[in-house]
Amino acid sequence: MGGKPWPGTSTRTGDVFDPATGTVADTVVFASADDVDAAVRVASDAARSWRDASLAKRSAVLFAFREIMNARRDELAAVVTAQHGKVLSDAAGEVQRGLEVVEYACGIPTLVRAGFSENVSTGVDSYAIRQPLGVVAVISPFNFPAMVPLWFVPIAIAAGNAVVLKPSEKDPGAAVLLAEWFAEAGLPEGVLNVVHGDKEAVDALLDHPAVKAVSFVGSTPVARYVYQRGTAAGKRVQALGGAKNHMVVLPDADLDLAADAAVNAGFGSAGERCMAISVVVAVEPIADELVAKIAFRMSGIRTGDGRRGCDMGPLVTGAHRDRVASYVAAGVEAGATAVVDGRDPAVDGEPGGFWLGPTLFDHVTPDMSIYRDEIFGPVLSVVRTGSYDEALTLVNDSPYGNGTAIFTNDGGAARRFQHEVEVGMVGVNVPIPVPMAYYSFGGWKASLFGDTHAHGLEGVHFFTRGKVVTSRWLDPSHGGLNLGFPTQS
Repeated sequence: MGGKPWPGTSTRTGDVFDPATGTVADTVVFASADDVDAAVRVASDAARSWRDASLAKRSAVLFAFREIMNARRDELAAVVTAQHGKVLSDAAGEVQRGLEVVEYACGIPTLVRAGFSENVSTGVDSYAIRQPLGVVAVISPFNFPAMVPLWFVPIAIAAGNAVVLKPSEKDPGAAVLLAEWFAEAGLPEGVLNVVHGDKEAVDALLDHPAVKAVSFVGSTPVARYVYQRGTAAGKRVQALGGAKNHMVVLPDADLDLAADAAVNAGFGSAGERCMAISVVVAVEPIADELVAKIAFRMSGIRTGDGRRGCDMGPLVTGAHRDRVASYVAAGVEAGATAVVDGRDPAVDGEPGGFWLGPTLFDHVTPDMSIYRDEIFGPVLSVVRTGSYDEALTLVNDSPYGNGTAIFTNDGGAARRFQHEVEVGMVGVNVPIPVPMAYYSFGGWKASLFGDTHAHGLEGVHFFTRGKVVTSRWLDPSHGGLNLGFPTQS
């Protein structure tokens, strides 16, 4: 409340680690259901006045917040690196992409502008307006502790809603800092509230009758749960789930460009991205050459503390590191060729950090767990196919549909792929096709539950609801009775 975490009464706590050292850096108090209820009630009170704030006032707060964030972006990136582990350059990129959504939200006066039709019937006008929902909840994941809250919170606030934000308990510091900056920018108290917690807090938000909408990003099983429970409670829900993103490399592609892209998109942020490339589909006869180029580039990756200028940092927790390492073991056991095994990396960091080096598997088949499951770590699998059609079928048969890419110099093949592939975000010679803020982010199939994507115009529509007004102002000469059904004339 007022730019600070919600001051609840719960005594349950959770540890926040420095992933590069493995030590506990902080603790957070997990909100109880009563704490969440108190936060929602404060947000409800604030929403009644904030919805009546002029568009000029709302955009002024967003512009002020943008200036604060832009001036102190390095501070935010440092918090992300300290609690998540991604290297500083990657954290800076996350902050920049979040800032772009803030800049988009600054244009809220034009984003909610709707249509007006004069004289739809004699003396009758009709027009549309968009109004805020009230209180909305944002539940954000650990892998982008700054960017994902910024996908939703600025647009929700600009549209006139009050927000209860529950960041990941693993790295909540970025969300707290953003809330402080919003308060500094002039956002009224209670419009943005931060509550920490685990499933108890999530369930309380999903069940609370005053919460009108929920935005969530996380794994597919939890996204499905959030969608089902939230919609059962009558809420509007956008729940973005997991991914298994394929990068198709055709024989005519620039293999150096493709190898660079595979390494950057596979191992950036230690693979903890829902848009990470985890499967390279090599259309023969180029697989041997492509795998060799990828492996050569991997040999130069420096794994270590993200504050030391390394290329790849640790994983977010020890438990997650161990889970990802178990997939590497499963891949070896299943018969995939471990071209590079990252389980015993040389690191530039403390020995207690949650380290795992980049791993490359070749000759992966669709029945293997390293292909089927979202690993969410620095594990890249190469699947070999004999044709474009076989590659396309492989991508479309996946239960996920978040992001994909094709590498080719054939414009016709690229155009065919973007038309035929059953995925929400497509890159052509671009490995991570995250849209700009004025487009919308979101996948298909098991990567999205709900009908609305994040940010862009779809995000504005998610946080508002439409109303159509039909009006007639009678002139002094008009009058008389007519009991018939109204018709156009």
